[in-house]
Amino acid sequence: MPSTVLRLCCAFFSPQKGTGFLSHLETTRIYNGKTMPTLEISSKKLQVVQTAIQLFTTYGFHNAGVDLIIKKSKIQKATFYNYFHSKERLVEMCLIFQKNRLKEEVLAIVYSHRYPTAADKLKEIVRLHVDVNSLYHLLFKAIFELKLLYPRAYHMAVEYRKWLLRELFDLVFSLESNAFKPDANMVLNLIDGLMLQVLSSNSLDERDVVLERFWGN
Repeated sequence: MPSTVLRLCCAFFSPQKGTGFLSHLETTRIYNGKTMPTLEISSKKLQVVQTAIQLFTTYGFHNAGVDLIIKKSKIQKATFYNYFHSKERLVEMCLIFQKNRLKEEVLAIVYSHRYPTAADKLKEIVRLHVDVNSLYHLLFKAIFELKLLYPRAYHMAVEYRKWLLRELFDLVFSLESNAFKPDANMVLNLIDGLMLQVLSSNSLDERDVVLERFWGN
């Protein structure tokens, strides 16, 4: 597991005067020269975020409304709007939370000595993303549901995919010269295709089989 060599705190969202919008800190972790922000928020607000993530993942961004979120979170509607100001900002918070946790997991694989080759790391990154309960599930759902509904939140999911593509490219580039070298976009497409298959079947039975065949094993 890579060690955190530096933690820098700075304001992430500056609450607008009078909105009562959630203020919190962004902590930047640096992994071998690559920065990765994480969120620090109060435990009650975090509980609402985690509840919303579960509801958005299960029911979708359209169907999981504010009333359902406050009911499951056991808070008052006024408290919800004091925390987040709007459902859109809550959605953004949920995506940031998942995105940052996922980046941390990806970088842990990239810099781990547990996986001896770049191919092993690529396979593990695919497995990390392709699971019904994966951190990627919400970001994947955002690509299909949020482009028109919440464009700013949609672009957060797009930005994560661009970041992931760069990490995949670096790993593909470092593969041994005699090894199978898929295009980084091909690996990302593999993640998306397997994710669709897993979500439709609610089963991981085919994931590892397809993954090994993809690498010619």
